Amino acid sequence: MSPRQRLRPAERRAQLLSVAARLFAAQPYDEVRMEAVAEAAGVSRALLYQHFPSKRELFAALYRQVAGQLLARSRVDPADTLVAQLTEGLDAHIAYFAENRNTVLAANRVLAGDRLIQTIIADELDALRERLLAVLPYAEGRREAVSGVLKSWLVFVQVLCVDWLAEESCTRTELRDVCIGAVLGALRPLLDEDPAPEWPR
Repeated sequence: MSPRQRLRPAERRAQLLSVAARLFAAQPYDEVRMEAVAEAAGVSRALLYQHFPSKRELFAALYRQVAGQLLARSRVDPADTLVAQLTEGLDAHIAYFAENRNTVLAANRVLAGDRLIQTIIADELDALRERLLAVLPYAEGRREAVSGVLKSWLVFVQVLCVDWLAEESCTRTELRDVCIGAVLGALRPLLDEDPAPEWPR
C-alpha cells in the first residue's frame, strides 16, 4: 500500500465515496468488499471503518450523494416549458442509470428491502414531486389529486427504468418519451390548462 495522504475528515470521506462509486458501478453489490475499497483508496481498513462502519452504510452514503446530485440536475423553472424540464431531468437520471447500472440495481433490487436505502430513494422522489407541484397549473382543491398522480408516476418511472437496465428493449430517447407521455396523459384531466400544448395527445 502506498503512503497514505493526509486529508481532512471531510476530504477523506469525499475521497472514499469517490472510490466506492467506481467500485459499486463496476461490480455487483455482493462482490464489492470493504477491503477492496480501502486498498483502492490507499487507506487502512481501520480508517475506512472509522468513516463507514459497514458496506451498507458506505453504499447508503454514496446513494444519498447521488440522489442529491440528480436532484440538482432536475430543475423546475416556471419560465421554461414543462416538457423541457422533464426532458432534462429524465435525461440526467437515465444517463446516470445507464452509466452506473450495478449501483442502481443494488439500490432497487439487491437492497430493495433495506429501509435506509429505500428511504433515500423515497426522499428523492418526494422532493421531485414537490418541485413539480410548485409549477403545475392545478385549480384550488386539486393539489391532493395531482400529488397522487405524480407520486404514482415517479414510482412508475423508477420501476420502468430499473427494468430497462435489465433488458434494454428500447432506446434512451424512447424510454424518456414514454415517461413524459405517461405523466402528461395522467395530469391533463386534473389541470386548468394543458401543461404541454406542444406535446401530442
